[in-house]
Amino acid sequence: MAKEQVIVAGGCFWCTEAVMKDVIGVSEVESGYIGGDKPNPTYKEVCTGNTGHAEGVRVTFDSEQITLDQILDIFMGTHDPTQLNRQGNDVGTQYRSAIFPLEDQHAAAENAITRWNDDHPGQTAVTTIEGGEWYPAEDYHQEYWEGEGQRNPYCLAVIPPKLMKLRKSFQKYLKDDA
Repeated sequence: MAKEQVIVAGGCFWCTEAVMKDVIGVSEVESGYIGGDKPNPTYKEVCTGNTGHAEGVRVTFDSEQITLDQILDIFMGTHDPTQLNRQGNDVGTQYRSAIFPLEDQHAAAENAITRWNDDHPGQTAVTTIEGGEWYPAEDYHQEYWEGEGQRNPYCLAVIPPKLMKLRKSFQKYLKDDA
């Protein structure tokens, strides 16, 4: 197994985590915070929008089963990369669309944004490419959709449409049990 990681932010991390967990080759998805200037921020602090962090996910995947480019295309295609500092009703810099490339991933991030723009004439992704230190979110945010999220009205309203988009547009990348 060729383990690789990528960090992306596409609005609420619960939503992005739920999508990525259904993708082939993905072995782990960790929700957390990145791109800000406060060490070890809390969820409450990030929600104020004052720390500069984005809600993101760190995706661990097997690059022999799915490529970085494919993961990034799924990311770009399952949220709205045209909304600046928001996803739907979630508004603030913590909900921005961003890719946080690791080591040699900068060109792949640029190419993913270019591919999305080329495939959507008349629309422009505002997805940024940024750096930053990764801070895992509190335990209760991990695997949220599988547990508490199933009883959370917000999650029930916003996650199923993203999962349907994944199933419709990226069916060949779905895990068998997804």
